Amino acid sequence: MKKLQWALALAVLSATGCTSTPSAGAEPTVAPSTSVAVARVCAKPAAGPAKAPAGAVTVDPAKAGDLAAKTKSSPAHTTFWLRPGTHRLDPDRYAQVIPKEGNRYLGAPGAVLDGGKKNQYAFGGSARDVTIRYLTVQGFVAPHDEGVVNHDSADGWVIEHATIQHNSGAGLMAGARQQVRASCLRGNGQYGMNAYKGKGRITGLVVEGNEIAGNNTGDWERRRPGCGCTGGVKFWAVDGADVRGNWVHDNRGAGLWADTNNNDFRIEDNVLEANDGAALIYETSYNAVIRNNTIRRNNWVEGRKAADRGDTFPFATVYLSESGGEPRVRARTDRIEISRNVLENNWSGITLWENADRFCNSPANTSSGDCTLLVRDTDRCARPAIATAPLYADCRWKTQRVDIHHNRFVLDTSVVKCAAKCGRMALLANYGTYPDWSPYQGERVAEAITRKQHNRWHDNVYAGPWTFVAHDPSQELDPAQWQGPPYQQDAGSTFRAGDGG
Repeated sequence: MKKLQWALALAVLSATGCTSTPSAGAEPTVAPSTSVAVARVCAKPAAGPAKAPAGAVTVDPAKAGDLAAKTKSSPAHTTFWLRPGTHRLDPDRYAQVIPKEGNRYLGAPGAVLDGGKKNQYAFGGSARDVTIRYLTVQGFVAPHDEGVVNHDSADGWVIEHATIQHNSGAGLMAGARQQVRASCLRGNGQYGMNAYKGKGRITGLVVEGNEIAGNNTGDWERRRPGCGCTGGVKFWAVDGADVRGNWVHDNRGAGLWADTNNNDFRIEDNVLEANDGAALIYETSYNAVIRNNTIRRNNWVEGRKAADRGDTFPFATVYLSESGGEPRVRARTDRIEISRNVLENNWSGITLWENADRFCNSPANTSSGDCTLLVRDTDRCARPAIATAPLYADCRWKTQRVDIHHNRFVLDTSVVKCAAKCGRMALLANYGTYPDWSPYQGERVAEAITRKQHNRWHDNVYAGPWTFVAHDPSQELDPAQWQGPPYQQDAGSTFRAGDGG
């Protein structure tokens, strides 16, 4: 929401003397989320230049392979202008365009690069600072976990006003300093974008003003249960990302998913809606600001599915799993701050979770082979050293230093069509049991995440029948219990128990 709207909201809260008592009857003070503009890029893509820019090499759609051939024969820093029409590569499945450093690819109105369901990749290679604008890229068949545009995760690419759609695998990969702006990433088989680099970390990533919709058409979580390999965008080991002003909607699985040693994210001014799973997952990662987002109607499919099978875990629309603020990891913040967001008619709200059995060198660590950013050598996390400082703390990803404030949480069960399990906030861990040499067995982690790791809700507005899960899945609380000892959460918050609106 805009800053002015939030300033007015805070002024109203102050003027009306809203208190933290569950019986307070104040109306939510933030403007309805329907007032938020969305990046409708796919319906109205920007048109490219109708004439070739001065000095540009013209690419003819009537000649199969013309783009790849002219790229190969031209020097670095060449601009290519693709005429209107459908451009194709040679029929070999590995045929692709291999740009040179600084190349620019501009599509005329109606220019399409089509893989014909034969070619795996559109643009690959290691050249830096390549630009792709005003071009539609479709019909490529990249393998699982691989991508069509920037297949090799080269650095410094700029993708603007592009439409990358109806491909297998990921529509787009990412390298360091990559900028993806005002583009349509839709209907791709696995991800809209897979921000993954095989060697080195991705730094300085910008994802701004895009429409990211309907991805994971291959339904990979069903084909490979538990793979964690689906959604609108997946981020892996990204150090510094600005994700702002995007419309992320109707993806099968999560909308945005940061998984394993990401750090320093700013996720702001986005509209995240109608994704089958969580709007946002931040997993085994560090330091983020999540603010001014409109988050609505997410997690209806996956949340309901879990409830129907009797799963009591509080699956939520914003899910922080083993992630928190860490001052020793350099970033623009030393915490995770979730503020000034509107969450409206999702399946549940925010869950902060820490798996007591998941740590470096544990067989229960699904990010196998990875360790925290505080311990580079995974083998150090072994007995007896792991039971003492500093490894006892540093060998596990902690959900700590999370500050959740000035958000609006709205739930109307008649809209979500649920009777139970769809209106929960949670702060919890499991009972540690595994492996037998783990120093985190028992309730140690549950006690830490609940009372000792500086996780705090405060100054929020709730409308609807919200409940709260604390310490472990068996502890479900009403607002008064959540605010009272020993948890003492949501000081200064306002509750209206009736269905939201």
